[in-house]
Amino acid sequence: MHRFANPARFLRLARPASAVCFWGGLLIAAIGLYWGVFAAPADYLQGESVRMLYIHVPTAWLSMSGYAGLAIAGFSALVWRHPLADVALLALAPVGAVFSAVCLITGSIWGRPTWGTWWVWDGRLTSMLVLFFLYLGVIALARSYDEPGRGAKMASILALLGLVNLPIIKFSVEWWNTLHQPASITLSGSSIDGSMLWPLLTSALGIGLLMASAVLMRMRALIAERKVSARLARLAAA
Repeated sequence: MHRFANPARFLRLARPASAVCFWGGLLIAAIGLYWGVFAAPADYLQGESVRMLYIHVPTAWLSMSGYAGLAIAGFSALVWRHPLADVALLALAPVGAVFSAVCLITGSIWGRPTWGTWWVWDGRLTSMLVLFFLYLGVIALARSYDEPGRGAKMASILALLGLVNLPIIKFSVEWWNTLHQPASITLSGSSIDGSMLWPLLTSALGIGLLMASAVLMRMRALIAERKVSARLARLAAA
């Protein structure tokens, strides 16, 4: 990991990687979404509304994995003081917030015809809303201090504390009575038919690559911004 601590070395890899992730993700996501929305069969119970699955589920997975990445970046910044860890933290937070917002919105749209309501305060939905607010809290803390290093430190602490919410999201459907269905994909297999599973996994891969490209591009922008700020500070001191 420390081999990539040098911003110049990281940028040499990030520039082509962000382009590959963006264009590859765009293509794969388009295939997966077209496959799911137009080619996959409707569900025998939920009908056509199940097509929201191909956006809602990938954004839910990526919201949770993005927050885990946020916590790893925060831990690296606090313990190892990795030079790019706080950059990754600041880059991941707004991207993760957008994905969690899309998850909540698409879930509400899906829930209206399925459950007869836009929202219920059950364990899964409430804990996902908490995840969205945790992302916003990390962003707010990082921007609340004039000294960027202190802001990143406080944001890292919140990111680590917020990890407790991930198992709550995961197991909420087992711990409490909820309208939300249990997990359809587990380590032991999947209850989703292959005609719906494969377009779901394809769209998840494509959307995941798009998320990775957004994070890489934001990291590049933040590094460039810091270089400009450091140059201006040197010129002001001269």
